[in-house]
Amino acid sequence: MANLQKLAQLFKELDDQLVSCMRCGMCQAVCPVFAQTGREADVTRGKLALLDGLAREMLADAAGVNEKLNRCLMCGTCQANCPSGVKIMDIFLKARAIMTGYFGLSKTKQAIFRGMLANPRLFNALTGMGAIFQGLFTKKVDDMLGSSCARFNAPLVGDRHFNTLAATPLRKIVPELDTPAGASGIRVAFFTGCVIDKIFPHVGEAALQVLEQKGVGVFLPSNQACCGIPALSSGDGETFDKLVAMNLQRFTTGEFDYLLTTCATCTSTIKELWPRMFKGDPAHSIAIKVLADKTMDISQFLVDILGVKEVPVANGRKVTYHDPCHLKNSLGITAQPRTMIKAAGCTFKEMQEAGSCCGCGGSFNVAHYDLSKKIGSRKAENIIDSGTDTLATSCPACMLHITDMLSRKKAGIEVKHVIELYADSMKNQG
Repeated sequence: MANLQKLAQLFKELDDQLVSCMRCGMCQAVCPVFAQTGREADVTRGKLALLDGLAREMLADAAGVNEKLNRCLMCGTCQANCPSGVKIMDIFLKARAIMTGYFGLSKTKQAIFRGMLANPRLFNALTGMGAIFQGLFTKKVDDMLGSSCARFNAPLVGDRHFNTLAATPLRKIVPELDTPAGASGIRVAFFTGCVIDKIFPHVGEAALQVLEQKGVGVFLPSNQACCGIPALSSGDGETFDKLVAMNLQRFTTGEFDYLLTTCATCTSTIKELWPRMFKGDPAHSIAIKVLADKTMDISQFLVDILGVKEVPVANGRKVTYHDPCHLKNSLGITAQPRTMIKAAGCTFKEMQEAGSCCGCGGSFNVAHYDLSKKIGSRKAENIIDSGTDTLATSCPACMLHITDMLSRKKAGIEVKHVIELYADSMKNQG
């Protein structure tokens, strides 16, 4: 009982934020998980009520509340549509940290976050070995999408269709860069991100090629670490702080006007969560704020800063676009990626529910794959119904999950990052 009282006291620290929820139910209308289950505990209003119950010591089932708290994609759709302006994502991230402090981090998550992510050299070495031997355990199922499946029953992989680790990661292709500003007079830093480095290095290459052709100098430091969102989402603030400090050390050694990423999640994490959630050395706070203020999605940079504009349709490619949650809901970036698609000379067609979550949600996809698959299947149907031959997006995690869904349906539709389409158009222009 004493431990529960201590837990209740910790949640009372969130009191001011919890009571701001008016229980209006607007979150029900937009929550992708609730749309599948219809359970009140799966929607934001229900989760906030459970947290409030713990804070007021009206509930004793802390484990049950923790399980329900983790049945969330963290897509931010509820927060973006909340008429009361409740900072739902902040509440959930803080609540997960409290729960992790109470229950402790599982052995598996300790190994992943504190053993691997917090040690980038080890993480890179292990994934490098994985890339060499993965052919023994996987087989290709769709050449166009590059998707594979497991040769044998594997608990974590299941029956997924997945993109395998790249034979050569981006950190080997481009170990580091430090080029001066060219015709643009602008110099940027480039944050690679784990999925781009290890699975989609061609996306990173496309971004760097476009920046070079636009006369933009690039500072790409070696030995970058994870942005920290996997650890933070699991309540592991200690690892999150360590990763932020590592990246801060890498990027504060260079001078640049903007920090760019090709990952929606990395962009929103650096820009929104690093300043709000970092609890490490207070001396880092000013540098974190400066870096966050410079952070931009690459499409946003190319359109808003360099002035990339639409061009008449120049190729036969028909493209639709999926809005990543962390760009649309967290940062309000929706128009710029669509401009980039049209600037690449593609025919753009809007699909139904373009801004709805694809169902990935990082670790949600691992823990609740059946739900993730149902949400993703609806996204895949909307993509197919658009009548296009290419799905473009701005998030490598979305690319992974949508590839899984389209591969299962044998849809014959490519999955591309927006910057790949634009880089291809620049090559074709000579």
